[in-house]
Amino acid sequence: MGWTSVIPGEAPPKSIICVAPHTSNYDFLMGKLYYWAVGRKAGFLMKKEWFFFPLGVLFRAMGGIPVYRSQRTSTVEQLQEYIRKSSSCSIAITPEGTRGRVTHWKTGFYRIALGAGVPIELAVIDYSRKELRIIEVFHPTGDEEADIAYIRSRYSASQARFPHKFAELES
Repeated sequence: MGWTSVIPGEAPPKSIICVAPHTSNYDFLMGKLYYWAVGRKAGFLMKKEWFFFPLGVLFRAMGGIPVYRSQRTSTVEQLQEYIRKSSSCSIAITPEGTRGRVTHWKTGFYRIALGAGVPIELAVIDYSRKELRIIEVFHPTGDEEADIAYIRSRYSASQARFPHKFAELES
């Protein structure tokens, strides 16, 4: 397909993988192909509406975790506990929470990583370069506002499949 997979150095045994920009359903396919190509496994969060038969069976087998957005469930706390109890676990999360343009990111990915004591791998599916890579492994400091601003600064609209759907960090 003409894409390059940049293989990261040694991967942390547990992590949250922040995947951005997320502007297309192709992002999911490209992300899964990348992880398979580099020999890693990662779970992923996806809205529960996609977990109907037979797709639900397939998504769960691939590591899918349904998110019930209409209910006030303790998804962050449940995932923190799940990661703490696991010997190895990586979960990919798109902080935009949708493929549409948003100006504010959901911070659950950050709070999960901070509460579970794991790093955040900054992953990008860069359509402009046709490159998939982990930009860096980021360790949350506890200063959520500064950390989220830094993480967002590592991504740009030019990387997105549909650049007009990605809101750049406001200065």
